[in-house]
Amino acid sequence: MNAVVYKGPKEVAVEEVDEPEIEHPNDVLIDITTSCICGSDLHMYEGRTAAEPGIVFGHENMGIVTEVGDAVSSLEEGDRVVAPFNVACGFCENCESGYTGFCTNVNPGFAGGAYGYVAMGPYKGGQAEKLRIPYADFNALKLPEGDEHEDAFSLLADIFPTGWHGTELANLEPGDSVAIYGAGPVGLMAAYSAKIKGAAEIYSIDRVPSRLELAEEHCDATPINFEEGDPVEQIKEQHGGGVDKGVDAVGYQAIDPDKEADDAYDPARENPAVVINNLIRTVKPTGELGIPGLYVPEDPGAPDDMAAQGRLGIDFGLLFEKGQALGTGQCNVKSYNRELRDLIIEGRADPSWVVSHRVGLEEAPEMYEAFDNREEGVTKVLLEP
Repeated sequence: MNAVVYKGPKEVAVEEVDEPEIEHPNDVLIDITTSCICGSDLHMYEGRTAAEPGIVFGHENMGIVTEVGDAVSSLEEGDRVVAPFNVACGFCENCESGYTGFCTNVNPGFAGGAYGYVAMGPYKGGQAEKLRIPYADFNALKLPEGDEHEDAFSLLADIFPTGWHGTELANLEPGDSVAIYGAGPVGLMAAYSAKIKGAAEIYSIDRVPSRLELAEEHCDATPINFEEGDPVEQIKEQHGGGVDKGVDAVGYQAIDPDKEADDAYDPARENPAVVINNLIRTVKPTGELGIPGLYVPEDPGAPDDMAAQGRLGIDFGLLFEKGQALGTGQCNVKSYNRELRDLIIEGRADPSWVVSHRVGLEEAPEMYEAFDNREEGVTKVLLEP
């Protein structure tokens, strides 16, 4: 079968790889109908992780069940399903507590597993024609038959729940004001989640005009372009003080507007602590920060030796002085995906507006390049085998 294979920094190719097989009685196999390119795939694509060539990318996957292991009891051939990007067993202590992003059984020596991602276990990705889903009764979420809401349902694998998770980590409540750093797919979904939850004021911070326009149009957010001035001061000028809650939907490859380079996304402009520090400044005393943006313990392309070890220059003294709380960590997708699916089915949510491109699998190399360059109009790319 064809799949998107990592070849090295800034290079992927669509190549023929072995088809998956049932490896355990609780597995199912699916024919992929939609797989998404994620912003966190770009960390591997850019060579900013320990990923080795040969990885099949793709952790946002949905499709039709084609083969069912003997121990699977809730699924059958022909079922339409979406898989959380987390691979989880369902019965370890963390899974039983709802922390499926930190399963202790699926990836020995590490808390958490995922499809097609470095250090997240032996699970091949779904930017391919077929995929194996382990612990399928637990991991596969059933969807209505047919192809209705295909784009929206595909976002249940990661970015819609992850955006929601960012607001949960910040304990966002109706009537709160919130600043969301990053208007990529996850940041846009965090802003959309804040709108659904009844936030009174939403500020979306980015530098790409088309993304800020989406935040304004679909999330009723006030756009803040950090290239046009200190985003903290821009927000305080409009809001009149610190906001109640804040979300970091950027992560460790954050751009520092005070640094200059010929290329707007040159690594020389990076400051992996800039967003967290801006959040500390933006959020009021006793406010709360949600940090679903990806941070790593090792970064081969970091701007300095400290950041290369995952160590950041965080203004912890100011955080302490302001009595702020923060929550971090990858999304436990199963905590949210069923309810978000039902919001989509009932017409109370439709995150598909974030999708900018649906293309054939063979166009993946070109779309990775465009997405990595943050080209105008490229927000969320769906691949269809």
